[in-house]
Amino acid sequence: MDAIIGAMEGVARELLLFAAAGLLIGGADDLLVDLLYLVRRAMRRQDGLPPVDGLPAPAGGGRIILFVPAWDEAEVIGAMLATALQRITHPDYRLYVGLYPNDPATIAVAARVAEQDERIRLVIGGNAGPTTKADCLNTLWHAMQRDSREEGFHPKAIILHDAEDVVHPAELAVFDTLIEGRAVVQLPVLPLVVPGSRLVSGHYADEFAESHQKQLVVRTWIGAGLPLAGTGCAIAPSMLAAIAATRGGDPFDATSLTEDYELGLRIAELGGEGLFARVADGTPGGVVAVRAFFPADLVAAVRQKARWMTGIALIGWDRTGWARPWALGDHWWRLRDRRAPLAMLVLAAAYLGLFAEAGAMGGQLVVDGTPMPLDPWLRSLFAINAMLLWWRLVVRMVFTGRAYGWREALWSLPRFVIGNFVTLAAAPRALFRYIWVLRGRPAVWDKTRHHFPDLSADA
Repeated sequence: MDAIIGAMEGVARELLLFAAAGLLIGGADDLLVDLLYLVRRAMRRQDGLPPVDGLPAPAGGGRIILFVPAWDEAEVIGAMLATALQRITHPDYRLYVGLYPNDPATIAVAARVAEQDERIRLVIGGNAGPTTKADCLNTLWHAMQRDSREEGFHPKAIILHDAEDVVHPAELAVFDTLIEGRAVVQLPVLPLVVPGSRLVSGHYADEFAESHQKQLVVRTWIGAGLPLAGTGCAIAPSMLAAIAATRGGDPFDATSLTEDYELGLRIAELGGEGLFARVADGTPGGVVAVRAFFPADLVAAVRQKARWMTGIALIGWDRTGWARPWALGDHWWRLRDRRAPLAMLVLAAAYLGLFAEAGAMGGQLVVDGTPMPLDPWLRSLFAINAMLLWWRLVVRMVFTGRAYGWREALWSLPRFVIGNFVTLAAAPRALFRYIWVLRGRPAVWDKTRHHFPDLSADA
């Protein structure tokens, strides 16, 4: 019995030491981001966000183009398009909707809305779905170019949206001004909490609240490349044309699972200026942002997180590599982008180590009735990590509270555990998908079921 307890104790201590060291490195990394954010806030001369009404009028004209790729989106595309038409007040815009020939349900729903408004242009690609989102975006790009030549209009900005997005009424006004002189402008994304799924859907709200109020702000402040969210971003057509010229005419890489992330880094490598724009919309604490429902059940959340992890941390590493030699801020942030698989290994070691330690301590109590002492070094690491965890939870609550109110801030505490579980469960799926692609299998759209919110309700 003593030999078994000793073996369990040895395994437990090795696992816990590895996990504690990994958690310390990750916690210190996150703490550095927090400190840089606080330094930036202290250096700012103005308080609050610039109001949308205070933005200067655009210096030049041109049509604003919205790209909406859609595969198997019959449940949401009609409401999304109708709502966008009702909310957008810009005088010159057009919605290009990317469709697939083997998706008649989505085509039928989109066509019913398009019949009522000539500003909607339906584009049915030549490839059967699902392909990739980037492939669909390329189809829209070529359709817009043909229309531009034939009709003689000048596109000023290309805006990317998903089929489930709620478009902010002031969005196009913000882009119309801020895109001038820049290559890309990204708005915040604020996920809506799905009724009845406060824990699963709500953890996206917590993560995006922190990412789009702090992390992207710090990232762009230190000069690192701005990755795009794939929605709520405006890109200068000249930049897309420059990228297309290097890819045989296609600005979006059709072989990529996370074309938005890679496109943002590519724009930065080409010297294009990117702006993460937080603009007050005139409502109490409100900002001009994209809102949408994210997955509301664990299976869908795991699938989506696995796609992100595969595209950014695994395949994205192979595809994008590292930044310029002395772009230290960009190197640091790309390393943060790719730490998810290692973080999950650390987290798994922590859980396994705790179970093994509990078993060893339980066995020791049964044998001689005395608990096994904890190594002083481990005890010190645990204490430091506990303080870093406490700080991490407080920061998460602060940013969730700023975006969603104090009730959601309190819910962010249990959702922190849910988020870790979802990411931990997504890691094996991400690894399998990575191996699948390495073996030469094509990357395809990993479908997530979407729902459009009831905007008549106070959600």
